[in-house]
Amino acid sequence: MRGLLCSLLPMLLFLLQPWETQLRFTGPRCRTGPLDLVFVIDSSRSVRPFEFQTMRQFLVGLLRSLDVGPNATRVGVIQYSSQVQSVFPLGTFSRREDMERAIRALVPLAQGTMTGLAIQYAMNVAFSVAEGARPPEARVPRVAVIVTDGRPQDRVAEVAAQARARGIEIYAVGVQRADVASLRAMASPPLDEHVFLVESFDRIQEFGLQFQRRLCRKDLCAEGGHGCQHQCVSSPGTFHCACNPGYRLAADDKSCLALDRCTEGTHGCEHHCVSSPGFYFCRCRAGFVLQQDQRSCRAIDHCSFGNHSCQHECVSTFSGPRCRCRGGYNLLPDGRSCQAQDLCNGVDHGCEFQCVSEGFSYRCLCPERWQLQADGKSCSRCREGHVDLVLLVDGSKSVRPQNFELVKRFVNQIVDFLDVSPEGTRVGLVQFSSRVRTEFPLGRYGTAAEVKQAVLAVEYMERGTMTGLALRHMVEHSFSEAQGARPRALNVPRVGLVFTDGRSQDDVSVWAARAKEEGIVMYAVGVGKAVEEELREIASEPAELHVSYSPDFSTMTHLLENLKGSICPGEHIGLGTPPLLSLLTLRDLPVLFVPAPFVE
Repeated sequence: MRGLLCSLLPMLLFLLQPWETQLRFTGPRCRTGPLDLVFVIDSSRSVRPFEFQTMRQFLVGLLRSLDVGPNATRVGVIQYSSQVQSVFPLGTFSRREDMERAIRALVPLAQGTMTGLAIQYAMNVAFSVAEGARPPEARVPRVAVIVTDGRPQDRVAEVAAQARARGIEIYAVGVQRADVASLRAMASPPLDEHVFLVESFDRIQEFGLQFQRRLCRKDLCAEGGHGCQHQCVSSPGTFHCACNPGYRLAADDKSCLALDRCTEGTHGCEHHCVSSPGFYFCRCRAGFVLQQDQRSCRAIDHCSFGNHSCQHECVSTFSGPRCRCRGGYNLLPDGRSCQAQDLCNGVDHGCEFQCVSEGFSYRCLCPERWQLQADGKSCSRCREGHVDLVLLVDGSKSVRPQNFELVKRFVNQIVDFLDVSPEGTRVGLVQFSSRVRTEFPLGRYGTAAEVKQAVLAVEYMERGTMTGLALRHMVEHSFSEAQGARPRALNVPRVGLVFTDGRSQDDVSVWAARAKEEGIVMYAVGVGKAVEEELREIASEPAELHVSYSPDFSTMTHLLENLKGSICPGEHIGLGTPPLLSLLTLRDLPVLFVPAPFVE
């Protein structure tokens, strides 16, 4: 009996010592080659304290069987329950002692079981280069070991499939109450080599021994004979061949073929693709230069070099810079200088008084106090009242019906000063409030009596004050030939008068400026609550001669005395340049005439 006890005592002592110590003595330390290994540990409330202690011992014992180091096996540990906690990332420790110290200090989270969340964290964070994992091009195997004792409270199949698709090999270890279906949904194939189910945490060392045996299989790449032309990549128990960048693996899975990216059509070169063994580059056609993206091409701008010496314009061509003259000029034999064309000497212009050449066209001039006729060539003495006049009348609600009738009477008093006829002054009227309405265009009436009768028939609109909209309507429509305005070539002065009694509800600056650019002389008359700043913005320069104001309608008649003078300019020009008017040489003839509130 004593002999039997003596023979069993060493074995009993071996079994009583911590199993992490047993695992350490199962053989020499395993050398697997480079490996990134992350343990995903379930620390939910279902894991009892003594079971969690067993889990710690399992991790420490397994660490002692690995060849740990920056260029060998890198180890990271995360624990999870209802949340995920990184115990230490892959790149934190390179010494086994530091890892063991962190594992022994591990405190369980003791909440739910969100296994899918833990897998997603491992995939996106734990195996990232920032956390210490080696980059994908290094082709270092990535292995995740998930240890859990229950059913996940979230979905695991989809996120585990994504992790496997990213090259992560997953071992699923279930203890006691673990759900087998969930383990199989998480693990990598073949499932019989990646799914482990143990009865209790005390038996988890069984997985540790099997996992150790898998990792410690021979390094087939190191033994040689693999036949890989470029690279041999070792994995636990197996290997595969890989090719250098610019090559692809042949059908025999060993030799490598150079990629012809040009024929594949994925090169992205805008012009030409030039293929070389293992790589390619882009090249541009003659006259183009390759841009910074090394794919697209840009035409060489020879003019930007600044040595073309062109007098007017430089045009870049594939062969170099070429000079070009602006309209109305000819390029001289030196290929750089430009000379104005003189059409007056080269054509039968027919001007009665003077011909002026302007590029590709010409215009006729008349002497002072003479006017260019409709034919654009002959001259005649100026007649008083020769103008196209459009009146813009404020018909907003603030004017009130009684005052609007006073405005119509005032307009008719202006008409009395004019020589209204198809050949003399043409008058058009536009009313505006929240919208714009043409009461009658420039070309409708040929006598003052007809105009005055039409003014009296205008009906009051009411509503808002959209002065800017009215100005736009005037510029775009009222002075068009379709509405009765005479062609610009005849140089008939165009005048706009606006009546308003308050601030506009829209912007007036854009279309007031546009009217002046179109050669329309603008006069602004304000009454009552009209805003001086707005009146000045509408009127032509100088404002002192083009802006008038009356505090109410009773004093508005004094403005009529300013409506006198000649519309004949000092000199008339043909073909498109409207003369400066001396029409209405009154001190304050407004383009905008604003009525004020009625005063009882």
